[in-house]
Amino acid sequence: MEAASISHGHEHHGPPEAHASSTIDRQKLGIFLFIISEVMLFGAFFASYFFLRVVANPADAGWPPNGFELPVAVAGVNTAILVSSSFTIHWALESIKHGNRRGLQMGLAMTWLLGATFLFIQMNEYVHLGLSGRDSAFGSIFYGLTGLHGAHVFIGLLLLTFANVRAARGHFGPDPKDHLGVEIPGIYWHFVDVMWIVVYLSVYIL
Repeated sequence: MEAASISHGHEHHGPPEAHASSTIDRQKLGIFLFIISEVMLFGAFFASYFFLRVVANPADAGWPPNGFELPVAVAGVNTAILVSSSFTIHWALESIKHGNRRGLQMGLAMTWLLGATFLFIQMNEYVHLGLSGRDSAFGSIFYGLTGLHGAHVFIGLLLLTFANVRAARGHFGPDPKDHLGVEIPGIYWHFVDVMWIVVYLSVYIL
């Protein structure tokens, strides 16, 4: 009996290994956990925004401050630009899933250009806004919230830069494991787009 048990190889201790189909890729799990933490970060900023607007802001002070108007139309166009980039990154991912490298490269390049355009318009808005973060509670939370989102757009552009370079070198393919370098930045980019819609509605529209 002892010899027979030895001949069957090493015994397995502990729970059985999970089947590949029942597990999530570590990189996807990592980006989802990161996004959850970022949602909590944005949540803290939104809580501060609405506290300052509803509770701490005097009724006669106005929100935004009296005599100051946010460029709602410009921000609306910028929102459309950023939302469009979600479609182009989706196009890039679907293209490489079907082996279309040309579509992948065009989709990634367009996403990067749209994201950079959004960031440029936002920076230009800051320059011509006529409002300082030191002027009022509104100025502080406005720059804090929109600046936090702008920082996330910048990080997304860095990820897209790496993805564009790798796509140009032919690093991606139809196999699920071969296009994670597109899918992971895509998940992050969709998160950035959704958060901007919430920022735009909360700060510019409501």
